[in-house]
Amino acid sequence: QVHVEESGGGLVQPGGSLRLSCAASGSMSSVNAMGWYRQVPGKQRDMVATITNGGSINYADSVKGRFTISRGNAKNTVYLQMNSLKPEDTAVYYCNVDVTVATTTGPRLDDFWGQGTQVTVSS
Repeated sequence: QVHVEESGGGLVQPGGSLRLSCAASGSMSSVNAMGWYRQVPGKQRDMVATITNGGSINYADSVKGRFTISRGNAKNTVYLQMNSLKPEDTAVYYCNVDVTVATTTGPRLDDFWGQGTQVTVSS
């Protein structure tokens, strides 16, 4: 079982900054990619930023130039630096981890979600 935990959300004024952190732990052979998604009530969960083991990074158009995703020295951690925050960035932010897990029948790809952290941008 893999456990994913986010931290760093909170209330910030428009134009402010926040840094989200995510760490994955548990039984996994490797972490292949990590990413941040966000969701507001009544809407689907949308990709914000993703990063692979090879260093490929993808951002949603709405956050390009304002958000930066990065991996920690421990490859099971990922961060999201959010600058110039706007009210429309308000959402629950979720961390997703793509991993390879070892099973009795061989390696298996799987992905896991954290419980989310609330980000509220408001004056």
